[in-house]
Amino acid sequence: MNSLTVRMARASARHPWRALAGWLVFVVLCLVAGSAVGLDSARTADYRVGEAGRAEAMAAQGGLERRPTEQVLISARSGALDEGAARTAAREVTARMERLPEVAAVAAPVRSADGRTLLVEVALKGEERDAKDKVDALLAETGAVQRAHPELLLAETGSPSISKGVDRQRGEDLALSEKITLPVTLITLLLVFGSLTMAAVPLLLALSSIAAAVGLSMVASHLSPDTGVGTNVILMIGLAVGVDYTLFHLKREREERARHGGRLGSEALVELAAATSGRAVVVSGLAVVASTATLYLASDVIFSSLATGTVVVVLVAVASSLTALPALLTVLGERAERRARRRAERGRPPRRTRGESGGRVWTALLRPAARHPLGTLCGAVLALLGLALPLTGLHITEMSRDTHSREIPAMQVYDRLNDEFPDRRVTHQVVVRADAGRTAEVGEALRRLAARAAQDPLFSGSSPVRASADGRVSALELKVPHLGNSEQAYDSLERLRGTYLPATVGRIDGAAYGVTGDVARYTDYPAHQNAKLPLVLGALLLVTFAMTLWAFRSAVLALLGVVLNLLSAAAALGLLVLVFQGTWAEDLLAFDSTGSIGSRVPLFLFVILFGLSMDYQVFVVSRIREEVLAGVPTRQAVLDGIRRSASVVTSAAVVMTTVFVSFVFLHIIEMKQIGFVLAAAVLIDAFVVRILLLPAALLLLGERTWWPVRPDRSVRQPAEPPLAGVR
Repeated sequence: MNSLTVRMARASARHPWRALAGWLVFVVLCLVAGSAVGLDSARTADYRVGEAGRAEAMAAQGGLERRPTEQVLISARSGALDEGAARTAAREVTARMERLPEVAAVAAPVRSADGRTLLVEVALKGEERDAKDKVDALLAETGAVQRAHPELLLAETGSPSISKGVDRQRGEDLALSEKITLPVTLITLLLVFGSLTMAAVPLLLALSSIAAAVGLSMVASHLSPDTGVGTNVILMIGLAVGVDYTLFHLKREREERARHGGRLGSEALVELAAATSGRAVVVSGLAVVASTATLYLASDVIFSSLATGTVVVVLVAVASSLTALPALLTVLGERAERRARRRAERGRPPRRTRGESGGRVWTALLRPAARHPLGTLCGAVLALLGLALPLTGLHITEMSRDTHSREIPAMQVYDRLNDEFPDRRVTHQVVVRADAGRTAEVGEALRRLAARAAQDPLFSGSSPVRASADGRVSALELKVPHLGNSEQAYDSLERLRGTYLPATVGRIDGAAYGVTGDVARYTDYPAHQNAKLPLVLGALLLVTFAMTLWAFRSAVLALLGVVLNLLSAAAALGLLVLVFQGTWAEDLLAFDSTGSIGSRVPLFLFVILFGLSMDYQVFVVSRIREEVLAGVPTRQAVLDGIRRSASVVTSAAVVMTTVFVSFVFLHIIEMKQIGFVLAAAVLIDAFVVRILLLPAALLLLGERTWWPVRPDRSVRQPAEPPLAGVR
């Protein structure tokens, strides 16, 4: 009773208002610090991986990198295009764009093959990642020309405007997610506690933790650049674990209050809760942090950003449960005690405090594991393996620009651009670096390469060979008349890299070369992840084993936790494949199937799920271990511990599921998949793993559960009554 967790809770309970004021000051300071240093966003160079990344780096060294571009389409509102009016509008667009400081160059107008559309391409200055912040000025000029020529239709698209539209849509989606999540979470907590005040406590603490984490993540972005997904993951994980940690602690305090029947004051009850659930929260939080930190091994800026957001918000949530929560519980507890005294003085009976929940539902759910542990274990394992079976057909791809929602105006124009100018759908950039004296030789090899591609129907043309000022870097662009997510586009890249380049540029001694472009990126990124996957998963399994071993001193429990988490994650991922790689659920979940799973989803699922599963694992096994330490036989301790933790685990699972399901309503397909798979994983973990698999396995293991260090039962406490209806 003198651990750091208890000492922190004791200090907060003795000085509650000071602790609450300190927490609010901490939250404000985090926000102020974040605003002061600002957000350090990832640069284009941070995203470079594989051959595409190396080629981009070489092009950047020679000043030959592809610039972010916008395309302005000029067409008639109806009927045939008035070419004279269209040319006049194109000249006005060109003149206006050239005056903008954001613009590097404006290409000459190009007419579509059917003569119905005129295209003006505008290249922007600076990095690709910064272009979306500059595109508003270009859109304003396009709008001005549109107003001057109402008989024409001017529309603009391009990577910058699409990125801008995606960001706007993501913001609107997050606002919708909050509108769904917060009320449902509050209703769930209200059902759990039967009190609006007590239900509001976890939600308010979670929101304050999220606010502090947003500020701290801005500071942390100067160590690990933010990729634009940090706020998403902070909201998603922060609300889930923030409510869970508070829920674990709060439920235990109410249980102890009901158990002692008013014999202990609020401070003592808070200390008791801190000694049990408080420790579980700390262990769970550290487990989530340790598991999530394995994402840094992926050597990927997006995963690093996800990891940073998760680590920060989890640590803040743990801190709030150890400081602000004990203070709030003390204040609310003392208020309840004063009301109880007034009721007693008036001769009224005291109000009943909800204690532990062990009703008929949990008795029925636990009965299969209690009576037939081997059969339950085998049946549950077979069921999870059945859910995991679709994994045999898992197809992972990088979600390209073509998968964005068509509700974004720039994407609608993008589709028009692809239809009317098919030769601009995909561009491969071949980059070569060699000694300056070999510039002519490199140029000749690239021209031979262009000649070969000209005979191939997979390609539709090429640009002139360009060389850097020092002659060390040369570049050639090859056009492909197929969409970026088509098989033909990928075939063209494979043929370019595997056949044409080795036969031309590859014969120049000492020359370094590579192919970049959108399709090359979409190819190299999943390949990079697949190469890192064994390292990350190996580290994840090791960390999960080590954290469980540290928490319970049991190698058996550590190994069991790893196996159960693998089963849970595999089953959830199998469900994801079943739903999103097919087309049968498109209307139900409002998405257009790509026939694949986003390349980031599986790894993110495994890492986050392994961390979140530790919440339930630590909380449930801690209750079982308490019973064993009190002298209860392991069999009865398993049943009692799971019965007592069942309601809070279920409540936590419902809250987490609500948070994750809200992300299924987002437009971004990868976020839909992440939300769906995490929701499925949490439900499987809470209702199959913790109610069926875990108790069945522990009952079969018996005393061997605690090998090699058996719990010290020297201090025995009266055992609780056995679980009704279970023998």
